[in-house]
Amino acid sequence: MRLLERLAEDPARAALFFDVDGVLAPIVPRPEDARVPEDARAELHRLVARYALVACVSGRAGDDARSVVGVPELTYVGNHGLELEPDAAAWSSRLKRFLAELDWPRVEDKGLTAALHYRGLDDDEARRTLDPIADRARRAGFVARYGRKVLELVPPLRANKGTAVGRLLREHGLERALYVGDDTTDLDAFAALEQLELGVRATVASPEGPQELVAAADLVLQSQACVLPLLQRL
Repeated sequence: MRLLERLAEDPARAALFFDVDGVLAPIVPRPEDARVPEDARAELHRLVARYALVACVSGRAGDDARSVVGVPELTYVGNHGLELEPDAAAWSSRLKRFLAELDWPRVEDKGLTAALHYRGLDDDEARRTLDPIADRARRAGFVARYGRKVLELVPPLRANKGTAVGRLLREHGLERALYVGDDTTDLDAFAALEQLELGVRATVASPEGPQELVAAADLVLQSQACVLPLLQRL
């Protein structure tokens, strides 16, 4: 915890970055039901007044992430960082046409990206249906990748959570940061912290989460419930 103490000693020079689902908000069967608990929201209100930057970098659309978190003063970047990329908008209509032809019951259209959820379904059975969809998406030019109980479809642009974190750090002139994530796409954000004066990489461990994230983390939280004590230490 010494790394957290070093961040907290000089908050005016530091940034805090959080994924939303599985980190600030507990994972729930239906993503639209996710909410950040009130005690965590209170801590985020405190932190945004204390640190140079507090941001949520989410796979959700930015406005959706803002609604789930419920603390409008934070900075929100959605769609895995794509919302900061000017070239991403050109792919929105192509994605909408592709999704119109899909036969999958739980499609989350985020405008720039899409998520095909299969939480609550048998993994092998879901993958048998989703793998051909992933192949079709790749032939249409999209990147198709699996996350925690989800197949994500994204434009083939060099934009990710790492590029978003790097851009925000440069804009604010900061060389100290914490990032807390729980899924494969958070590895890019971890990489963005490697060359900082002080970069702290934390992950929420889970049976569904990638072991690569645990291996790369400076701090491993054993469950989402451990996030609130972390916030309180900051």
